[in-house]
Amino acid sequence: MTVSIDIGEMTNGQQAGMDLEELLATRLLVQGNSGSGKSHLLRRLLEQSAGWVQQAIIDPEGDFVSLADKYGHVVVDAVGTEKDLQMIAGRVRAHRVSVILNLEGLDADRQMKAAATFLDGLFDADRDLWYPMLVVVDEAQLFAPAAAGEVSEEARRRSLGAMTNLMCRGRKRGLAGIIATQRLAKLAKNVAAEASNFLMGRTFLDIDMARAADLLGMERRQAETFRNLDRGHFVALGPALSRRPIPVKIGPVETAGRGGSPKLMPLPDQPLEDAKDLIFTPSPGEAMPVRVRQPEPVATTSDVLDQLTSAEQAGDAEPAGNLLDYGAREEGIAEIIGEILSEPEAAFQPIATLYQDFQVRCRIAKLPGGIPDLQVFREKLSVARAGVDKGEVDDSAWAQAELVAAELPEDMRGVYLLLAKAANAKAPCPGNIEIATAYGTRSPGRARWLLSHMEERGFILCATDLRGNRIVTLTDLGWQTAPGDEAAA
Repeated sequence: MTVSIDIGEMTNGQQAGMDLEELLATRLLVQGNSGSGKSHLLRRLLEQSAGWVQQAIIDPEGDFVSLADKYGHVVVDAVGTEKDLQMIAGRVRAHRVSVILNLEGLDADRQMKAAATFLDGLFDADRDLWYPMLVVVDEAQLFAPAAAGEVSEEARRRSLGAMTNLMCRGRKRGLAGIIATQRLAKLAKNVAAEASNFLMGRTFLDIDMARAADLLGMERRQAETFRNLDRGHFVALGPALSRRPIPVKIGPVETAGRGGSPKLMPLPDQPLEDAKDLIFTPSPGEAMPVRVRQPEPVATTSDVLDQLTSAEQAGDAEPAGNLLDYGAREEGIAEIIGEILSEPEAAFQPIATLYQDFQVRCRIAKLPGGIPDLQVFREKLSVARAGVDKGEVDDSAWAQAELVAAELPEDMRGVYLLLAKAANAKAPCPGNIEIATAYGTRSPGRARWLLSHMEERGFILCATDLRGNRIVTLTDLGWQTAPGDEAAA
């Protein structure tokens, strides 16, 4: 059975049809400068063929997600890990569901990696799942660049390989590539050369017009034709379209993209003085810059000695049962450590210096039971640096976290408990700065080393989702943090 879909009309008023079965075997290349109607063409093609064939759309700008409401496409946001995305791609082929891979919000490097992972998942499906599918890639020059750019070499290589597989080897697996690009000169030639059908829109640069004319078998002097095309008008050629180049006007669409061309709007009518107030007066609820407070004066040596003279030692007291057991004595110790860490630069002082300060403050506060030794101080300092509050977590669950943390060195326990606190609350993974501060350093590299060390010892498992956010799994507890930006302050 031959299925012909209507993409618009020719100059003579006749319907411009596209043979869908021929398209599945021969692939399509769409080219046009920004504003030429390229996205409108893809939307028309997708709407007309939605009821006939499964579709997968690689959407870098989130422009095609509106198809989901009317035609039942499932929007796949690029979140989670690459393994998750590859498994989703496998299920897409197994269940024959049309999908839109929304890459909006990702930088170019991560867009390329996500697209490559998804395309590889479609390509690697079992032979029994090789059903026909249209794979539409908008802005294909981003995913199959002709030359190296600002993205990493790994991302470029993976994405180019996936696009090459789609266009060169995808036909036998039922994958029909439809790629759209703003500039042919920026698109890898081995990807563009595999298309047998072409729809060429308005183009201004000589090099792109020359390549378009060559692909359509036109003479170089006819290349000027592409410069004079109106918006939504294309020159079509190919076995699924026409055996000779014909001009086509793309028909209307039923859904609208979230983007579109900007429309002129009149400026608001308001007096000049009101405009000044809008700019120079803070809006309600607007965040105001925080003034840095000057540190309080530090007590002199003579003041400390005077206070020590009147200090008295109390009797011994029973030590705490665990790191977060707040008895009367433990509350005093926690308060003193909190005062120490509240001072500027205290979190980054050597442990010996902090312990000396701690001893002095314990004597001033007349801490009952004597001053804890250095070992106990190390443990409690690591917990205090991590900002762990027992009231925020469940006692039984936290007892397990404490048991696991006890197997780590004293200076690492607070970091583990910091991660445990975030994982227990399903909060974002702490950033490198927060982890480094909990460890007593300013170095983000030290924080990364610390996580690697804990991962090597089997305490945690680190992963990165497609947006570049870090996810930490505590293997002994089975807890997992939400994705968090490792560069967050």
